[in-house]
Amino acid sequence: MVNYPKTRNTFCTHKACQKHTLHKVVQYKVGKASLTAQGKRRYDAKQKGFGGQTKPVFHKKAKTTKKITLKLQCTKCKLIRQYKLKRCKHFELADKKAKTKE
Repeated sequence: MVNYPKTRNTFCTHKACQKHTLHKVVQYKVGKASLTAQGKRRYDAKQKGFGGQTKPVFHKKAKTTKKITLKLQCTKCKLIRQYKLKRCKHFELADKKAKTKE
């Protein structure tokens, strides 16, 4: 399980900052797929009419986890940049690190 803080002090690349500032951390979510994207229009045109499925449908799923992507937003200049973490089954944004009872 990965526990990550909601705020993080890290370098901001914006021209106004160019130094370490406090960043707000949010987990990246994939947006809704657009119907007007070129690949989707091409796929829909190919699927139209008789002939069944024209492109291969992927079935051999091997991965059980996804890589975690975070969005870091500078509190000074509001610049948003993405930051990639390794794979993990359970990810959590926490205020402070939880102390383990031993």
